[in-house]
Amino acid sequence: MAANPLHVTDEKPSDPTSATHATAAATGATVAVTAPFYLSVAGQTDIGKVREKNEDTFVVADLTGGTLLESVPHARFDVGERGVLLAVSDGMGGAQAGEVASALVVETLTRAMKDAPPGSRRDALMEQAIQQAHRAVWDTAKRESKKMGATLTAVFVHAGQAFIAEVGDSRAYLIREGKMCQLTHDQSMVQMLVDTGIIEADQAEHSPIRNIILQAMGNQPSVKVAMAKLELRDRDCFVLCSDGLTGLVHDDEIRDVVLASGRPEVAAKQLVDLANERGGKDNITVVVAGVGGGLSRPATGETINDTFQVLTTFEPPGLPKKEPEKEPEKAPKKEAT
Repeated sequence: MAANPLHVTDEKPSDPTSATHATAAATGATVAVTAPFYLSVAGQTDIGKVREKNEDTFVVADLTGGTLLESVPHARFDVGERGVLLAVSDGMGGAQAGEVASALVVETLTRAMKDAPPGSRRDALMEQAIQQAHRAVWDTAKRESKKMGATLTAVFVHAGQAFIAEVGDSRAYLIREGKMCQLTHDQSMVQMLVDTGIIEADQAEHSPIRNIILQAMGNQPSVKVAMAKLELRDRDCFVLCSDGLTGLVHDDEIRDVVLASGRPEVAAKQLVDLANERGGKDNITVVVAGVGGGLSRPATGETINDTFQVLTTFEPPGLPKKEPEKEPEKAPKKEAT
């Protein structure tokens, strides 16, 4: 299909049904008639066809107005002073441990970021909030004598930028001008083998160890957060997902579904449905967020790499440290070691 620039947001400068404006109307707060930019967001999580319970969790939170994407499949969030948080977490552990871990991760992360001083440096704020969420899971596991953990992939949108953080192997993608790239780098055993040249990427897709991850929130005493920064452009689109999607749907298929859908709620549903049609072997979670409003379009000749900066990386134990690479890389997958 033709790779046309994606537009998943409203043309209207002000939407009275937007989540931010609805919160302001209810509380009596004052908001600008026209926000500088906004996110048009949809999220969906599904148990799949095999699992007995859903251990995935996601959150979409307006940290300024306090609104969450909960009872409706789609909402528009004006990006205010505190920004907007998108996150997906895939829990692991027996019994109820996985769903407890993923819920703890997103709830603690959201609360910590919302309560932080507005003037905090954005990357430092995100790092501290993630470490707080990690400790919440770790402490709960110790207190209840359970083994539990969860992945975390989060995108924090603020002031024309996005900060992307990862622990584990859930993913974040960016679609811009019809092209898609993976912004995160899987912290998995097979990805480590690919990175060191031991196996090829196509072998990783079918590896029997593709579900083993190298770290998880709350699974070991400490975590190393991989983080990057992206300068946003009008009509950018983020896709966050658990490996219940990427284990069954290839990157080019994800891109094509989103580009053809035109709406985030349509894209999220179609991606979940596609994974289920192919067996639904795991829980499936997808968040799709389109950027609209007053941001500029990409300059002539500008690439995604020109607007993307790696801030910190996760280096698997025992491997020599490498200098951070500026270009986002692709990767393949989970089960805590």
